[in-house]
Parts: sequence; structure tokens; C-alpha cells
Amino acid sequence: MATAALPAVDIFVSGLVDYAGLFPPASLDMATAVHNYNAYRSESHARILGRFVVPVARLPEFFDAAASFLPRRRGDEPWRLAALAGAHIDQDMQAISASHALPKRARDGDAAGSSGSTPPTRAVVEALEVKAATVAAIDALRGAVPEDIELSVEVPLNQDPTPLLAALARVNASAKIRTGGVTADAIPATADVARFLVAVARARIPFKATAGLHHAIRGRYRLTYAQDSDEAIMHGFVNVFAAAALARAGGSLDEVTALLEETDSSAFRFGPTGLRWRDRQLSIAQLGDMREHFARSFGSCSFKEPVQDLEAWGLL
Repeated sequence: MATAALPAVDIFVSGLVDYAGLFPPASLDMATAVHNYNAYRSESHARILGRFVVPVARLPEFFDAAASFLPRRRGDEPWRLAALAGAHIDQDMQAISASHALPKRARDGDAAGSSGSTPPTRAVVEALEVKAATVAAIDALRGAVPEDIELSVEVPLNQDPTPLLAALARVNASAKIRTGGVTADAIPATADVARFLVAVARARIPFKATAGLHHAIRGRYRLTYAQDSDEAIMHGFVNVFAAAALARAGGSLDEVTALLEETDSSAFRFGPTGLRWRDRQLSIAQLGDMREHFARSFGSCSFKEPVQDLEAWGLL
């Protein structure tokens, strides 16, 4: 069992999980997902919680469901949202603006010369997430969103991502990778994830992950919550984010691949100087750099499962 060391663990897990309860396999209704997120915000492990993930098209439904939970006083901390774009980003931006969920500076630009009677900010779209599989599609995103909103672009993993990452850098966007799903064939090979991590580290742009990272360590788990669910070998979020830190620190493709494939939790040791995986040491500074500037978060339809895995491991 790993030994908890508060600074290294806190750096590793703070804001790690973007709550995506609306999406499979949980597929919760909006009211339940919003209720859960509100509850998680006040739990003892709230520091692990990141953004609430919601499609732009469902923002009106979100605000209706969250009306009794969102802050009411000016100056209160608004809820942080990651919005999933549809086919037309210009229309999505109009919808975000209409919902009053723009970040402050973008909103101030629209409200210049107003009487100052604008309502308090209750929820803010901090990130807009889109999909793009070609350089041309990414280049077309230039200037699509205000600088205050992080543009995160999901790219395919079944090809060399280097040209796509270069395009993301040109449009000042971060990357997003899909690390699982509700079927075994939705789980990318470790070789593809490792290739991405090394490439995105070299490109010096941040990324987030989504799907399939309910558990801390790589292993065989159920794909859904159904009693007769199939099982598959799934990536662990500790593996992925430790591998990201290793790639960021100059680790080789072989080393990053081996870390992703690690299934023995005792091979990871959080200690007073950082995180050790077998004979490789990742310092607290390297972990902090990874989380602040590189591997931002992962989306999960479950918040409790990652927390429970960390608790069972003795890290919380």
C-alpha cells in the first residue's frame, strides 16, 4: 500500500475530476447530476472536484435544474462549467452568452457602458470542448471563442497526433483524448496513449482526458453499472497522469508505455519528495508543473469511484 504524503497527493488530485454524470455509463438526468455535483462541492474531498460537464445545448436545462443551488450573491464563487460544443460553434457561443455564463472579461466587453445592474455570475463556462480530426478542421477554429474560455479539442488517437497538435498550438487550444468507453473497443491501446503523451509533451500544450478513468490503477473492471456488464482492462487515472508527468519530464516512449501498463499499486509511492514509480522519481515540482500546465483533468461520470479508489489505497 502506498503511504500518503499530503503535499504530493494534494497536488496530484486537486481539481482532477470533471464531473460528467450526464454521460454514459451513468447517464443521469440533469436534476440528479446537478444535485450530486452540489453535494460533492461540500464534501470532505471537494478539492478533487473540477468542472461540471454539460452540452451547450442543455445549458437552459442546467440552469433550471441548478437554480436552487447556484450562488445568489455578487462575489460568491460561481460554478465552473466545461461545455461540449455542437456542430456550429458560433451558435454555441451565442447560447453561452445568452445564458450569462461567459467569463468575466468577455462579459465586461459586452456590458461596457451598462448601468451596472447586471446579475451576479452564477456559473461560468471556463472551457468549450469540441472534436476535430484534421488540421483543416482545427485551423478553422481560430478565433472561435474568447481568450477567457479554454478551447479544448478532442483528437483521435489512432494516428500520429503530431500534425494535429501543431495545429492546436497555432489556434491556442488544448488537446483532449478519449481514454475509454462502455465497450472494450472504445479503450485505446497503451501504445497510442503513450505516443500521444510524448507528442503532446513535446508540443508543450495542455490536455485533458475523458471516459474510462474511474479507477486509480490499470486493471480489469466492469465497463458499465449493469449486473451483467462485460469486463475489460481499463486505464488507471494514476497511471495516465503519472505517465503525463514522466513524459513532461523527458521520459522515453518505452518508459511512458511501461508506466501506463503498470497494474501493481505498490509500484507507486507517494512520499515527502513527490511520487516514485519503481526506480523513477517525480518531484513535487514536476507534479505541480504537470497539473498546472500540462495534464489538467479528466472527465468522469462518477466522482465517487475515483475517490473511493484513492481512499482504499490509503491516499485520502
